[in-house]
Amino acid sequence: MNAQKRYEIFSRLRDHNPTPTTELHWHTPFELLTAVLLSAQATDVGVNKATARLFPIANTPQGILDLGIDGLKDKIKTIGLYNSKADNLMKTCHLLLERHGGEVPDTREALEALPGVGRKTANVILNTAFGQPTMAVDTHIFRVANRTRIAPGKNVLEVEQKLMRHVPKDFLHDAHHWLILHGRYTCVARKPRCGSCVIEDLCEYKDKTEIE
Repeated sequence: MNAQKRYEIFSRLRDHNPTPTTELHWHTPFELLTAVLLSAQATDVGVNKATARLFPIANTPQGILDLGIDGLKDKIKTIGLYNSKADNLMKTCHLLLERHGGEVPDTREALEALPGVGRKTANVILNTAFGQPTMAVDTHIFRVANRTRIAPGKNVLEVEQKLMRHVPKDFLHDAHHWLILHGRYTCVARKPRCGSCVIEDLCEYKDKTEIE
């Protein structure tokens, strides 16, 4: 895929959705970090239901610690893997208070030092909370990047690195949101809805469907 085609793809995605953002509900960097930590193997809808119960009571590191591990688990027990997620969140809150004055850090190194925070989570926080041009490659982005041939790669890191090189700078800040939403609602895993895709004629996927 050439640079001109990539530019047109992201131009159309921007025209279709000028201000994309995460579907997780958050107001502060700590709320976003909490929501992302809870989102592993869970839907955004499910996480939002849990944080709607949690955040009015505890939406700061100290607030989570004051709630206690049992209180935290009770608020997020509808989410898969809630026991381990609660443990990681409590440990993260301790470290945020000890090392960062209760604030979420804005560097990859500091973020990835927090329990439960890997490269993808750090990229989400850096991009969505702090406006940095990062690419949080999840299963949706991995699929879309390979299927369309925008940035094919054998693993998530390779796809991330190719996207960072090949996505035009004009679109880099919002690109991962466009790609996630495109993979979630149009370029779905089993039968992509090519018939209603705004980039169908630019996509290099060989097995297009007529599903709308």
